[in-house]
Order: sequence, then structure tokens, then C-alpha cells
Amino acid sequence: MIRPEQWFPSDVPSLEPNALAAAKETGRNLALTAGPGAGKTEMLAQRADFLLRTGACRYPRRILAIAFKVDASQNLKARVKKRCGDELASRLDSHTFHAFAMRLIDRFRPALTGQNALDPDFTVGSNRIHRRVITYDDMVPLAVEIVEKNRIARNAIRQTYSHVFLDEFQDCTTVQYRLIKACFEDTGIFLTAVGDTKQRIMGWAGALEGIFNTYAEDFGALPLNLYQNFRSKPRLRRMQNAMVRVMDPAGAVNDAAIPGNEGEIAVWRFDDDDLEAIDVAAKIREWIEDECLNPSEIAILVRNQQSLYCQKLCAALTAQAVPYREDDANQNLAAEPIACLIIDFLLVVTGERQPAPYRRLLDLVVFGRGLDDEREYQARAKWNRFLANTRSEIKDGELDIADRDDLADITQALIEEIGRDAVVAMSFEYVQPQRLKELISQTLARVHQLLAFGEEPVSALASFSGDSAVRIMSIHKSKGLEFDTVIVLGVEAQAFFGKNQEEERSTFFVAISRAKRRLFLTVAEQRERPDKAKRWHVDRTEHAEFLSYAENAI
Repeated sequence: MIRPEQWFPSDVPSLEPNALAAAKETGRNLALTAGPGAGKTEMLAQRADFLLRTGACRYPRRILAIAFKVDASQNLKARVKKRCGDELASRLDSHTFHAFAMRLIDRFRPALTGQNALDPDFTVGSNRIHRRVITYDDMVPLAVEIVEKNRIARNAIRQTYSHVFLDEFQDCTTVQYRLIKACFEDTGIFLTAVGDTKQRIMGWAGALEGIFNTYAEDFGALPLNLYQNFRSKPRLRRMQNAMVRVMDPAGAVNDAAIPGNEGEIAVWRFDDDDLEAIDVAAKIREWIEDECLNPSEIAILVRNQQSLYCQKLCAALTAQAVPYREDDANQNLAAEPIACLIIDFLLVVTGERQPAPYRRLLDLVVFGRGLDDEREYQARAKWNRFLANTRSEIKDGELDIADRDDLADITQALIEEIGRDAVVAMSFEYVQPQRLKELISQTLARVHQLLAFGEEPVSALASFSGDSAVRIMSIHKSKGLEFDTVIVLGVEAQAFFGKNQEEERSTFFVAISRAKRRLFLTVAEQRERPDKAKRWHVDRTEHAEFLSYAENAI
């Protein structure tokens, strides 16, 4: 055991100021927000190392880490073991929400009575059977009932743990949060909730939303934000750091801590938006052809009025035969969980190697269900048999995905295999059968339309999902995403015109921090007024402050 002042981060050169403060915090609950690549999992591993090695988590108390995916919980466990060794790491329990709930049910099953009473040999299945079978969706509510009603269960949990980590907390559901409150509210156990920026612009401004805001109020949590995107190249990180120095000085690091000249930043200036569209489209075509860059690794971001700003660029991309997808409010089908499920499944059963879709399906069908090792093995084997059978039927010509009826049959078989309850759980909207039916119908219609052109199925499906298309979206929609190359279109005072300059600055920060390797900012002296534009300035002036961050980093 060492004194807190003797502790330093293990296995990494350093942590950014807010991450270091979070790792060493001993007296408050924390609400830690950050974007992709900011090292949220690493911060949790370092915090566990600090708590265990300094005795802040006093033996025999333990640390509970709750994640949403099995691989995330295993990743954290492995990192902690690497940093503080097997003996101390053995005092970290890392589970998914459902696995944690299942452990409570197994241990305190007799506390369940009446309609929820369970026999000792109960199992988990697709349909609820009184006393004998519970479903995946029953796990957390049953655990809530146990903890809320049984004092022995509550005390056992509270005497076991001194600290709790909640990973990807922005995805926490109402019933999952109810379990957290039942276990730990007003107990003196310290919670650290970690999530990304998909649900809000900047935690540092107090702009927490949804479950994060509720948690911060209920637990009196201190909001902190991690800014450094460790997946970005050094030149881009220094530009981001320059903005942090203005937005939140305490969160900035010394530029010397970000060595290296890798990464590319440039400002592209044009006389008008016609020249801008032609040049940007040609540049993207060049990256795809000469560098073999996947189109999905390129994003075009705009502050607002996406459909108006990008009219000419979309036409230019079409002329260059560049596949693109507009992710505006009216074209959101590809972002629907049910559409993603169907497309991923079709990619896997029609393509030779589809590791990303296959992994996403496994996370949903197998790893995310809170099963023990034996049940997980059985579920994976059953799922792989279903995939193999469907793939064989397509290959042998028994099923044709270009045929609308066959496509509907394949989708129906998929939903039956996964279980309608699991599908409904993917989104609160799917509780309404008509809404789910409508989205499935729209997805199949779009797939049928793409395949009707005679394009190779994998290419057509990847285009639908955005796996092989340039992404065009608002900055707000880009939160939580990252790309190799990002173009921020129209960095002009007339685009970033909000009265709240702090909000505009944080929005621009979200845009530039989406880029991992290359960042390009465009400015046009004139933008022709599009049809139906209500508020529009033809003459434009560049946003001096925002461009200065880029030019100082070049």
C-alpha cells in the first residue's frame, strides 16, 4: 500500500488534468463525460489502480464496475490487472447490467414472492413461465424488486462495495438507473459515471442531459469533461488543446505533452460555393481512388441548414460517382436499430467476411444478454447454426434477397430467432407494434430498391448502412462519432452566428474533434441563396477565431 501523494499513473506517460483529478478523487461522486478516443476506460483503470493501491478502497471492500457489453467489462478487468496485478485486481467485479442483475437473482432468489417467485432450478428463455423461466428483459426488474424490498440484499451489496464505476452511462435505461439508486443512493459509496458526448455538447458547461443530469442531481456528482482525443494525430490534438485552453483552462495540457507533427490541418478558401463543391468533391474522389480510403471514413459536417448548405456539394459528389449518405432528420432510417440489425444480418449471410456486422450481431444476440459461460456458449452455437443455414439457403438459390417476399421471410426468421422481446427492447418506440412494422417495411423497401439496380449485394447493403458512403451530417449529429478525414463546411460568421459564443465554440470543438488524421475547414466568400431558404446571407465572412485555431496549428 502507498500514500495517495506517492501514486502516479501506471503504464501510461500521463493523464490529462481532469482525468488525473477524477482518478484521485476520494470524497465525491463523479459525472465524467468525454468523446471517442478520450480514454474513458483508461481513466477507470487508473482510478481502480489508485483506489486499490492507496487503500482508498479498504480491504475487504471491493469495486463494482458495470458496463453495457461483455467485451467492455472484460477489457476494463484486463486493464486493471495489468496495472496493479492479479491480487489487487481480484477485488474488482466487472459485469454487464444484466450479469449483475442475474447474480442478485441467483443469490437472493427466495426474496422474490408471488407472481415473481422462482424455483431453485429456474432458467432463462424466450418466454416467461411462472416460477420456471424468466426472459432476458426480466432480469433487471427482478433485481430491482429484490433490492428495493429486501433489507438483507441491500445490506449485503452495500457492505461489499466501496466504489462503483458506471461505463457508457448515457445509455442507462430508467429501470437500470432504478437499480443503481436502490443499491447505492445515500449510502456513502462513491460512484463514477462515465459516458460520451452523444447526448450533449459539453459537460464542462453544465449542459448535462437526460440520465446524466438526473444522476448528477440525485447523487450530487461533480461534472468533469475529458477533452484530449488520443485517437487524433498530434497536430489535431494541439488544435483541440488550444480550444480547451479558452473553454476550460484547467482542462488543458502543455503542448509539450503532445509531441509530433503527424496529422494534417488546412483551411480551404473559395470565391463561391460552386468552386467549393467542385473542388471538395474532386478531392474526395482522389482520396478514395489514390489512397483507397473507405468513403465511410470521410465526413462532411455543417453547423446548420444541412440540406441547404450541401445542395451543390451533393450534386458534385454525384457527378464524381462518390457514394454519400445525408444523415439529416428526414433520412434517419439507416440509424434505426431495427434497420441496422436487418442490414448487418444480410451483410453477414451474403458476404464472405463481414467482421464488423458479425460482431455487432454477436453483441446483441449473445454477449449482451448477461448469460453465464455455458449459456453463452450454447447461444453462440445456436446463432452460428442459424447464420450458416440462412447463408446456405441463399447460396443454393432457395432464397433470393432481391425478391421482396424472400426478403420479408428472411427478416421474419431473423426476428423469431432473436426474439421479439429483444427486438422491442432495442428502442422504446418499438413497443408500438405499428411503428416497428412500419420501420421494417421501410427498410425492406429501401433494400429492395438498392438491389433492383443489379449492384453486387454487399456493396448495395454497405451503401445503405453507411459502411461505404461519405457521411454528410450536422455537427450535432456527429457527436460520439469519429472519422479519418473531416471537412467542416462553411466556417463562417454567418453559419456560427448564435448569441451564446460559448455554445458556438463548444459546437465547433465537437466538429474538429471528430477527425483522427485530417481536418479541413472551408470558407466561401459567397453562397448563392438556395430555394426555400428563409434566412440566408449571400456575402460571407470567415470566422476569424475558429480559423485561427487551425492556422496556428498548421
